[in-house]
Amino acid sequence: MSSTIIAPPGLTTTRAPFIEQAQQDGQLYIHQPYEQYSDANHDAWRRLYTRMQDRWARYANPRFLQGLDTLQLNPDRVPRLEEVNRFMEPRTGFRAKPVSGYVPAFLFFDSLRKREFPTTITIRDGATLDYLPEPDIFHDIAGHVPMHTDAAFADALVRFGDCAHTAAEHVAEAHDSEEAARRATSIITAMARFFWFTVEFGLMHGPEGRGIKAYGSGLLSSYGELAHSVDSPEVQRYPIQLEWVINQGFEIDRFQPLLFVVNGFEHLFELVGELERWMRHGKLDNVAPGEPALSEADVRSFLEAKRGLD
Repeated sequence: MSSTIIAPPGLTTTRAPFIEQAQQDGQLYIHQPYEQYSDANHDAWRRLYTRMQDRWARYANPRFLQGLDTLQLNPDRVPRLEEVNRFMEPRTGFRAKPVSGYVPAFLFFDSLRKREFPTTITIRDGATLDYLPEPDIFHDIAGHVPMHTDAAFADALVRFGDCAHTAAEHVAEAHDSEEAARRATSIITAMARFFWFTVEFGLMHGPEGRGIKAYGSGLLSSYGELAHSVDSPEVQRYPIQLEWVINQGFEIDRFQPLLFVVNGFEHLFELVGELERWMRHGKLDNVAPGEPALSEADVRSFLEAKRGLD
């Protein structure tokens, strides 16, 4: 009697039965079913990681490179989140927390406040390494998490998470539900833009102010855009100004034509504090309209947080 070996279904982005079932069951926070990663999934990780190493050495900021050393990621296998946390948590308290998909805005920012990073467990199809319809584990672990081992950067993320509670308090002060929704929409837009132009696509001055290095995870997980962000004459690079950032829309499906430069992570921490002060004074209530497009779930997450403060 012959036996048939059934290959694991895999955890490929947009084609993962485990994720589909979790979403159908309403489970946002999940576990990482490591045994379901297919050989193709591990091969995609290997190819993504291998081709980034030279680019990281050239374009990444030194603290990111130190973070890679700290995490001791296996270049050939999709990482186990419990192993990532074993190296990361003792340094900054941050933990990667697996999720089944999109996390509404307030819950995402509040996770940062708790030193938890919502982490996607699927990985993009190896046939299209440069196409990313949504975040995957390579973006989240190889792009974001090395920065979470740095105390100054981690503190800036926590302070940014605190801003979500400040925003909810400010929304709660609105005189009616329509005004609350309008305030929430404007503030979430401002926060999303700030996160995009710093945590996702931020640049910073190199050691001793020489040159430009990347610290944004969207850059550090993109083979093409990482080099483009630093070298291309087509990119406008400006010293970061809060009023520019919160009023600047962005598009997610193209290389970014405009990027902002911080002096360091202490500077980033100060900027988050300034963002929070602006919230308290109502200066984020009327930011310029435009991208990013917000979902109903994003706005509702802040309104529900607001009701909890009433």
